[in-house]
Amino acid sequence: MTLAGTLRILAAVLVLATTPALAADDPLTTEQRRAVGEIVREYLRKHPEVLLEAIQALREKQEAETRDKAKVALSTRRGELENDPATPVGGNPQGNVTIVEFFDYRCGYCKRVFPAIQELLKADGNIRYVFKEFPILGPESRVASRAALAVWNQDRDKYMAFHTALMSARGSLSEKRVLSIAADTGLDVAKLKAGMADPAIDQALAKTHALARALNINGTPAFVIGDNLIPGAIDIATLKHLVSQVRGSS
Repeated sequence: MTLAGTLRILAAVLVLATTPALAADDPLTTEQRRAVGEIVREYLRKHPEVLLEAIQALREKQEAETRDKAKVALSTRRGELENDPATPVGGNPQGNVTIVEFFDYRCGYCKRVFPAIQELLKADGNIRYVFKEFPILGPESRVASRAALAVWNQDRDKYMAFHTALMSARGSLSEKRVLSIAADTGLDVAKLKAGMADPAIDQALAKTHALARALNINGTPAFVIGDNLIPGAIDIATLKHLVSQVRGSS
């Protein structure tokens, strides 16, 4: 008998043995139920691997269901993912391949992969790059993302320079530091600070967080390239390979 079959029988017997009689013609007496329940418990004590295997099987089933839901979300929410006007876009806005990155300015892995992204955009002028500001590493992350989105709202041509400066920054990203970086990149600090309080930024960040939940994205960086959802940092060779795959399938 298979593990699944054994577990179903054990579960059924255990339920039967531990459920109070509901009718006069119940085939088991209270004492019999107690005895059957003890047999099942004794079996599980002697064969605990059955429970471990069941837990593993359940985990794999749940993971498969989560992947399936993310795949559906990737299809049904493609427009929100790639074409939300509140989301910054770099590279070639008319490029024939779109890469979406969920990132956090305080994420070490995001900073580590950033040079590969710069190299890719420089080498391939036909990539549209979507920046999903996804601040999940604390208050300083949110400050940096709010500042970056304020720049996007105020002067889209200056977003990439500011994004690059934040990605290149090491150490604290307090509001004072972020505004200092903004000043160094030629931005109007007073205007930027006012823009960071725009309620539209709260809405944009909330939408990104909801989209990440739908796609089962729990960390940064995470990339969407075509139908591929890739969690974690990737190298330039992988980026180029995935871009080539998308072009080949279009």
